[in-house]
Amino acid sequence: MPTSSASWRPPAPAPHPGSLGPLRLAAALWSNPIEAWTEDYFTLPIVVRDFGFTRIAVVSDPAAIRRVLVEHRANYQKDTMQRRIMSALNGGLLTAEDAQWREQRRMLAPIFTLKTLRTFAPAMVQAAEDLVQRWRERSGEVVNVSADVTRLTLEVLELTIFSEGLGRNAEEVRAAMRVYFDSVGRIDPFDVLGIPKFVPRFGKLGALRSLRLFRVAVDEIIRVRRERVQAGRSLNRDILTLLLEARDPDSGRMLSEEEVKANIITFIVAGHETTANAITWSLYLLAHSWEWLALLRDEIDRTRACPVEDLAEQLPMTRAVLEEALRLYPPLPAISRGALQADRLAGVEIAKGTLVVISPYVVHRHRKLWIAPDIFDPGRFLAERESIDPFAFLPFGRGPRGCIGITFAMQEATLVLATLLARCEFECVADQAIWPVHRITLTPRGGLNMRVRPRVSAKPAADRKAPEQISTGPAAEAGAPGSLEFTP
Repeated sequence: MPTSSASWRPPAPAPHPGSLGPLRLAAALWSNPIEAWTEDYFTLPIVVRDFGFTRIAVVSDPAAIRRVLVEHRANYQKDTMQRRIMSALNGGLLTAEDAQWREQRRMLAPIFTLKTLRTFAPAMVQAAEDLVQRWRERSGEVVNVSADVTRLTLEVLELTIFSEGLGRNAEEVRAAMRVYFDSVGRIDPFDVLGIPKFVPRFGKLGALRSLRLFRVAVDEIIRVRRERVQAGRSLNRDILTLLLEARDPDSGRMLSEEEVKANIITFIVAGHETTANAITWSLYLLAHSWEWLALLRDEIDRTRACPVEDLAEQLPMTRAVLEEALRLYPPLPAISRGALQADRLAGVEIAKGTLVVISPYVVHRHRKLWIAPDIFDPGRFLAERESIDPFAFLPFGRGPRGCIGITFAMQEATLVLATLLARCEFECVADQAIWPVHRITLTPRGGLNMRVRPRVSAKPAADRKAPEQISTGPAAEAGAPGSLEFTP
């Protein structure tokens, strides 16, 4: 039953009062790492522990986080644990270091400018409209919204990266990607405990097989695209074309074949589940808050005349709900760095070789950084936003190594959520127990089952008013939740 967001606490594990023993810790890290946190992590600016072969400092103080990611970042490099976990992405921007990273960042930056990303907006809305149509054919049935939205975000990536499709074995490629996502996001206790890398990580074997199949498919797609380039044929201006054309403005160098492939896989891994879960959690949170649902629907209805390329920027409350969902259930599980030299963070001495971990999940729920951190309250992102320290909210990381695709992800999430809310009604299944589980992102365990029906008052995109008819006066800004029509 929807409730007021002022008192509702979305599901999350209660922190343990004391430290876990080695076996319980290993079990929690394997099954669901967010169930391993203890109370002191949510109250102290920094917690230092010894784990097997590794000394770990979990940092939550915004000033200390800024020091690690920006001010003294040369002392904090990606550690061996993170490199092992993300080894399949070697060659891409996510794993590149130093000069290679700076060069790739310069080459890829033009792809993620707002001007370029706006050209992808119609594809994002079209994918959402296609999902709405599939749901209309099952009106009133219970559907796994999480699975369907995940498929939607994959379709967006296909449309924007591979606009000509995944080839003849598209379903096989999608299935392989699904296995890879499920495997790569699982933290292996061997990595956390510092077990030498020659010891096999058996949970990753299926992921590597799936990754090989996906790489073969991407090789074929790139080969065909290059043949079209050499033949002088016209090309779709998708991300693959932009990658093949990218040049370093300083050296003139183009991306190698392996770099193109690694960055494609990186974009899919980083952008697929991230956006899907932001949308899924937002739908779940809104299903428990009529007040915010009404406000968003009013905002969305007022923008029917807005051109789709500009729409995301006209939906501040929709974005605020997504940001609150990202705060409560952040997509980035952890940012980890190895200290090259001794340092001091939040008043604590950090020894050389210490693994410094920044957990957005912990930072976003820290008792010293947020008012009522466990409560769903999107308003915190609307009023006096400057009071939120940027290093206390880091769903996509911060500093120079922050996610290059944040604008892409937020544009997609905003447009998709707005389209789904404009067209559909969502009702949670009463007997479903929702629980966040940490994989690549925080996803609802077992998915999110909801009963979906068409929204009576929704109008198709073709019925949008001309731009000059947009109302910008006080009445348009005030909103009138009581005027919404809901499906019986």
